[in-house]
Amino acid sequence: MNGVEAQSVLIIDDHPLFRKGVAQLLAMAPEFAIVGEAASGREGIEMALATRPDLILLDLNMRDMNGIQTLSALKETDLNSLVIILTVSNVSEDLIAALRSGADGYLLKDMEPEVLLAKLRSAVRGQVVLDQSVAGMLAHALCEDNHARPVADANLTEREHEILELLAEGMSNKLIARRLHISDGTVKVHVKNLLRKLNLRSRLEAAVWVLGREKR
Repeated sequence: MNGVEAQSVLIIDDHPLFRKGVAQLLAMAPEFAIVGEAASGREGIEMALATRPDLILLDLNMRDMNGIQTLSALKETDLNSLVIILTVSNVSEDLIAALRSGADGYLLKDMEPEVLLAKLRSAVRGQVVLDQSVAGMLAHALCEDNHARPVADANLTEREHEILELLAEGMSNKLIARRLHISDGTVKVHVKNLLRKLNLRSRLEAAVWVLGREKR
C-alpha cells in the first residue's frame, strides 16, 4: 500500500455465505481492511459505533431490521462512514428509499467481483457509485416523481449551481472544495442549502436527479 492506510470496511448482511465471500474478496485487495461482519441491522449498528469504519456495505433485505431502517439509524449517529447498499433488489421503490435515507451508493450483488472492487475504490475516492443497470431507472423514477422543485424556481446562487453540477459528476465535498478553492465546511453548508431549496434529501439523490434532467 506504499504507506497509505487501508480503508476499514464493515459488512452488514444476514446471509453468511455472501458475507464471507465479500470479506474474502476484499481481503485480497490491500487497500481494504475488514473490521467486522454483522448478521443483522442491530448488530451492524453496534459494530459500526464500536469500529467506526470508513465504509459500510449494507444489505436491504434483512429479517429483524431492514436495510433502510438500518441506514436511517446509521445516518442519525455521528459516524462519517460511507454507506453503500449492496443488494439483489433493482426495484425502483427500494432504490429511491435508499437515496432518500442518505445512501452513498447502490450496487447489485450480481456484479462481477472485479467490478465491485472498482466501484468501492471509486466510492472511497469520493465518487457516487451506482450499478450501471439501475442508474437509468433511478434517473427516470426521480424525474417522474415531481416532489423535487424545478431549478428555475429554487433561487440557487451561482455557487450552488456550480456545486450541484459537481455533485452530478460524483464529487465528494473534499474534491469539490479543492476544485472551487473553498473549505470542506463551506461546501457542506452549500450542499445542505441547495438540497433544501430543491426539496431533495441526499447528495446522491441530487446527482441522479441532475443526470436524469439532462437526459430528458
